[in-house]
Amino acid sequence: MAIEDDTLPTEADLALVVPAFYQKIRRDPLLGPVFEAAVDDWNHHLERLVAFWSSVILSSGRYKGNPVAVHGAIEPKITPEMFGRWLELWDQTTTELLLPARAEVLRQKARMIAESLQLSLYFRLA
Repeated sequence: MAIEDDTLPTEADLALVVPAFYQKIRRDPLLGPVFEAAVDDWNHHLERLVAFWSSVILSSGRYKGNPVAVHGAIEPKITPEMFGRWLELWDQTTTELLLPARAEVLRQKARMIAESLQLSLYFRLA
């Protein structure tokens, strides 16, 4: 029998954090307008994002998509400083809602994702 690693966020944690985080995003003066213009169906979007985080953190395989392509389609509206704000709100939300070790796992993974997305959007070889 495998021992569960209690430092990993659970599906329930992700189902709590993701909607709370995007409530903050939608109210944010920098990020809100970009997300509101890009998302037609918030319920569907939140389901996909919970599935994304489940795949990334828990290796569930629930997410089927290409985040780089999605963000690339709206790249002209995304500025590099938006990534810092996104991470700031993510850090706040995970700290408020999760045990410290689980929050830290999500914060570290979010930083790697933000860095990867920024490289894919803004770094072009000549």
